[in-house]
Amino acid sequence: MVKISSIVNATKPDRLCAIDASTNSIAFAIFNGKEVEQHGKILFSGKNTYDKVTDAARKTLGIMKIFDIKHIVIEHTVFMNSPKTVADLALVQGAVLGAAGSEGAKVEGAVSPITWQTFIGNGKIDKYDKQKIVEENPDKSKSWYKARERQLRKQKTINFVNTYYDKNIHDDDVADAVAIGHYAIHNWDKIKKA
Repeated sequence: MVKISSIVNATKPDRLCAIDASTNSIAFAIFNGKEVEQHGKILFSGKNTYDKVTDAARKTLGIMKIFDIKHIVIEHTVFMNSPKTVADLALVQGAVLGAAGSEGAKVEGAVSPITWQTFIGNGKIDKYDKQKIVEENPDKSKSWYKARERQLRKQKTINFVNTYYDKNIHDDDVADAVAIGHYAIHNWDKIKKA
């Protein structure tokens, strides 16, 4: 027996905004159906986290008004860096989502980074590719190799987005926002509902 609530919750909106928020910026991609209607990135101003949180709320409110956003999907916060970074990101995401909600936008759900990355064929780098990076760049530090892996994965996302959507995006945060939206529109039933 199918619950009516599950059918209602699974209904994908025609238009949605995918968000990749960081402690310093918000990257967004607005989808109309399966097409990217608009994309961009806005930097936050401020001397400290709290100034940036205030600016994040103000600028998000502007995005919601200008583009008449009613539905949002956001990248879920995961613990990968320091506790301070995670706490700062949570503050920014709270400001972003609070501002969006005050304009009537509904957070439809969240997706973890590795989930959307794997979906577009950009999962974790395997042993073979790690070894190839080391062979091509001998005598580097462990941190250099990690940074190189991250750089290669960011470029792979950019390449995917530009090829699939026929775009010319160079900013990795904007490409991430498009990829988050791509995952959402193709896996609506798997989006973690907020």
